[in-house]
Amino acid sequence: MSLTASKINTFTFLKLPSAWWCGVRLKHIDSKKAVTTVKHRWVNQNPFKSIFWAVQGMAAELSTGAMVMNEIQKSGRKISMLVQNNNANFSKKATGRITFTCEDGHLIADAIQNTIETGEGQTIWMKSVGVNKDGVVVSTFNFEWTIRIKG
Repeated sequence: MSLTASKINTFTFLKLPSAWWCGVRLKHIDSKKAVTTVKHRWVNQNPFKSIFWAVQGMAAELSTGAMVMNEIQKSGRKISMLVQNNNANFSKKATGRITFTCEDGHLIADAIQNTIETGEGQTIWMKSVGVNKDGVVVSTFNFEWTIRIKG
């Protein structure tokens, strides 16, 4: 059974309340792509009247991590996941609604299968690009996810 956007948004409310209160929401998820959004509001702004970089990071990370969670659940195995590294580039002020899209879902299933078969941890670099309502890139995040079998 696959995770849905609604289930992940409930998860953020219960387990990641700072992301929930800042307005981070998953809008779409499948095995190839995930899309999150966050809207500029008083509660998530920086002193320059744009979305604080860490809030953008939460939205970007969710677009990558939701797909990892989904594939782990589909595997039926107990597998841990953790961000080991990340980097980001900010190219424009993030105002209005920002949409983060990750299209690296194709990388996850093989990594999960490899960690199941070998018992060794695997790493996956996944990219999430944030764009404003005009389609202009405001930030790009890269996350290095590590996965490994528990126990």
